[in-house]
Amino acid sequence: MIRVLLADDHGVIRDGLGRLIGGLEDVELVGTAADGAEAVEQAERLRPDVVLMDLDMPRVDGIEATRRILAAQQTNVLVLTAFSDRPRILGALEAGACGYLLKDAASEDVAEGIRAAARGESPLDPRAARTVLSARSEPDPLAGLSQREREVLDALVEGLPNKLIARRLEISEKTVKSHLTRIFRVLDVTDRTQAALWAERHGVGRKSH
Repeated sequence: MIRVLLADDHGVIRDGLGRLIGGLEDVELVGTAADGAEAVEQAERLRPDVVLMDLDMPRVDGIEATRRILAAQQTNVLVLTAFSDRPRILGALEAGACGYLLKDAASEDVAEGIRAAARGESPLDPRAARTVLSARSEPDPLAGLSQREREVLDALVEGLPNKLIARRLEISEKTVKSHLTRIFRVLDVTDRTQAALWAERHGVGRKSH
């Protein structure tokens, strides 16, 4: 039996996915989480075979939650999200996710994705697969930034002030300022507005599809 932990901040989606998983003979839903921090806690307690992970969640996002879970234990994190932009796909895979599916996938594709993840395979939505392939041939515009700096830049693009960035990423405002200083230097810009414009030109930041 494949033991699954489901992390998604939308109750309706959690209920729907829970019913889907509950109808599978070889899969058991052992727990649910409404945000990334809860997902980390539940994963540590339940030790699931697969974590089905949303990305855009409060407190701790799915990419950071994935990183924390995999730093603490061996499991398989399968992303299931509405976002198909390059930074999130690559960010999730770099954090250690074994696969990346989109929420418009058919129920049977999600079920088979869970089984594939449990086998240690890498189920990828075709759009995610294309992004991975193109990333191998195209230079990454954020190559000079760490994953944490990319997350700070994402939050900046959303228009969040330092205080809220610090709260989201669970770091100090002083650390946020330090990250921003380095981001500005790497991007060769002088302030937040220029950094946001740079991100827009390069297709970087949080987008919904």
